Amino acid sequence: MTDEGNGTPVGSTAEPAGGQSGAGAARLNLSSGQVVQEFGYDDDVDQDLRLGIEEITGSEMVDEDYDDVTDVVVIWWREDDGDLTDALVDARTVLDEGGSIWLLTLKPGRAGTVGHSDIEEAATTAGLHATSTLTIAADWSATRLGTRGRGR
Repeated sequence: MTDEGNGTPVGSTAEPAGGQSGAGAARLNLSSGQVVQEFGYDDDVDQDLRLGIEEITGSEMVDEDYDDVTDVVVIWWREDDGDLTDALVDARTVLDEGGSIWLLTLKPGRAGTVGHSDIEEAATTAGLHATSTLTIAADWSATRLGTRGRGR
């Protein structure tokens, strides 16, 4: 099965429509007024993507020290950042019911990339599962993590 007749397999990590970075923010299903908390900010994050997120929501992302409920969590994660399961559990504690977590990892072939099996294992342990993975910026992929339904 392909997407929009362009030959790209559904669920693949195809390039975002309209190019990279800021345009990729539109693929995160964000809306105006949402509070987005950001974990893992460092010098290597994609600034255009960050600006795109802030443009869509209409406000700056809040940092790791924010102590209120958030609508969306964005986690920039690299191989050497520590325990991904712990980070995902922490992210869940600040997330409003029905909120979403976007795990941003470096694309394969780049230093610091995290394997999909590592993401799946950490997500499962944290009570989450990967629902989709997108190429979101020049060096970054985004994996949406959702909570598992009852009975799973």
